[in-house]
Amino acid sequence: MSTFDVIVIGGGPGGYRAAELAAEAGKTVALCEERRIGGVCLNAGCVPTKTLLHCAKTYKAAQTGERFGVRASGVRFDMATAAGWKDRVVKKLTGGIAAELKRLGVQVLYDRAHLLDRNTVQCGDQRLSANHIVIATGSAPARPPIRGLTDETALTSTEMLASQTVPDRVAIIGGGYIGMEFASFFSSVGAEVTVIEMTAEIIPFMDTHIAKQLRGQLKAVRFELGAHVERIEDRTLHYRCGERAESVEFDALLLSVGRVPNSGGIGLEAAGVELHNDAVRVDERMRTNVPGVYAVGDVTGLSLLAHAAYRMADVAVSTILACGGASESGGSSAGDAMRFRSHAVPWVVYTLPEVAGCGLTEEQAVEAGYDAVSAQLPAGANGRFVAERPDERGLCKIVADRRTRRILGVHLLGTGASEIIHSAAAFIEAELRTSDIREVIYPHPTVSELVHDTVRALDDRLQ
Repeated sequence: MSTFDVIVIGGGPGGYRAAELAAEAGKTVALCEERRIGGVCLNAGCVPTKTLLHCAKTYKAAQTGERFGVRASGVRFDMATAAGWKDRVVKKLTGGIAAELKRLGVQVLYDRAHLLDRNTVQCGDQRLSANHIVIATGSAPARPPIRGLTDETALTSTEMLASQTVPDRVAIIGGGYIGMEFASFFSSVGAEVTVIEMTAEIIPFMDTHIAKQLRGQLKAVRFELGAHVERIEDRTLHYRCGERAESVEFDALLLSVGRVPNSGGIGLEAAGVELHNDAVRVDERMRTNVPGVYAVGDVTGLSLLAHAAYRMADVAVSTILACGGASESGGSSAGDAMRFRSHAVPWVVYTLPEVAGCGLTEEQAVEAGYDAVSAQLPAGANGRFVAERPDERGLCKIVADRRTRRILGVHLLGTGASEIIHSAAAFIEAELRTSDIREVIYPHPTVSELVHDTVRALDDRLQ
């Protein structure tokens, strides 16, 4: 049996970050990964989808550049070439992570792992032991009980990303963030796209006004809201909107109805680890109910975002170091251990245009008992946005508490939102007031000024 200070099960963002941090702190670390380093995010999620969306964005820019004096003829989209670029990006990044793990001395074992008890892991034919074990097994696409649904008729995002051609007709079950990114991509490169969503609006966690604005800008996508899928027959999807029976034919069908934690078959019962709705239950320091066993990322059910998994890994390793005391390479005391606070985790939907948010929507703030007040400005008031995005509509909406003037939520629609929303996370994490943000100098001309101007408008309302 091989003994380590820390064993990590799962090599996605949370897992490899935890392994790197623990090794940097002087701990001996084993990382067990069944498939490929980088997990779903790097191999079949975040990075490949954003790479393809950038390809679609470049294609659209070439088609519409005449307004800016850029004239091109014979512009076409080659899916095979775009897929090849996507694969090269993924290979480069996964190779970089593997090299960093090797440099840090992390022992990577490529096999399926499961807990035998709170200190012991079986990985393939090897048995490992450690005082600290981090569960980072991620999540998998949910598969609802739809009549006629098979692996051959419906693809998950993983299979869809392997496409070498653009299907003529794409049907998407689910209007959440994954479904909307694929809808945006395929509609931008020439496919006929239909989105079937069971709720009243796309992306349910989003501000409803912004969700409606986004849907309105995806003009090439057909939306069926409040729709219930009944069955799949051959290449036809049958659904019902109220009393109205409808159907849509497809060449490719994407199943995008959420994800479920990968908590089964990894020995959690043997170790006595508690679950809640199939997710591993953890506290704010990523500790499970079993001493020495931690969990990070999607498997916790707290947030299905790679950057949230990174932060959870930071917190878990901080807790481990606090438990183990300072090593020669550094450490922390119990009082220095980090905490995971989910209220300030930003999110982005990388559609064309992007939409992003952090904190509470106005409706959520009211439900939470705040005396919520908001202000909203159109991106058309921003010089940089007008110069670069004349055909795009965008906006910024900010929510604050009337009594304390503390920022509760920031919501953005428009290209560039993904590169601005981190500032909202800082506002909310630091509990800044509108008056605090007014004193910050924003560079001009930038789209980020839209946030500053909206804060000023909101602060004026609170005077």
